[in-house]
Amino acid sequence: MDSNKRSRLQVGEVIAPFLVTTLTQGSLELPLRSAGALTHLQFRRFAGCPICNLHVRRFAAAREQLEAEGVHPVAFFHSTEASMRPYQGDLPFPVVPDPERRWYRHFGVEQSRVSALHPRAMLAAVKGLASVPSNPFAGEGGAQGLPADFLLDATGRVLALHRGRHADDHWEVEDVLALARTSRGQEARAS
Repeated sequence: MDSNKRSRLQVGEVIAPFLVTTLTQGSLELPLRSAGALTHLQFRRFAGCPICNLHVRRFAAAREQLEAEGVHPVAFFHSTEASMRPYQGDLPFPVVPDPERRWYRHFGVEQSRVSALHPRAMLAAVKGLASVPSNPFAGEGGAQGLPADFLLDATGRVLALHRGRHADDHWEVEDVLALARTSRGQEARAS
């Protein structure tokens, strides 16, 4: 499939496996194919984004909870490997540099010139600046990016998705855990 011509994914669609190069863990085939695995794809803005870094740190802190539900986060950033290392180099889950926005286009993740002007986004940016390593001036063109989340099962089926309307409009850890539990409940009822 040509990633430059991808239409917007919908819940229920099945995506073909694809290979990404991660910041610290080498090549990785997505979605994860092990039985019962759920892959949570997070499309963030740029490496220095205080909102994004606050968000991914929350997921890092909840790693054990996510693993207990079979959820494996993978975060994409519209940034180069070199600019990501200081901010995402120590995360306990895979992060993917995507400075050309190849995977953003593939998944239909959009941009907006006013993405960071929403009051909730401004508040999150202030919290991020005060609590996590970030640099809002290192945008690399990703400052206009909107976040997006996709939850995939081991077959590549899109179980749920969310496309943000502003820079702080994304799934929280609790949202992902609830979606995973709902998915497991639906699987159990179907079998």
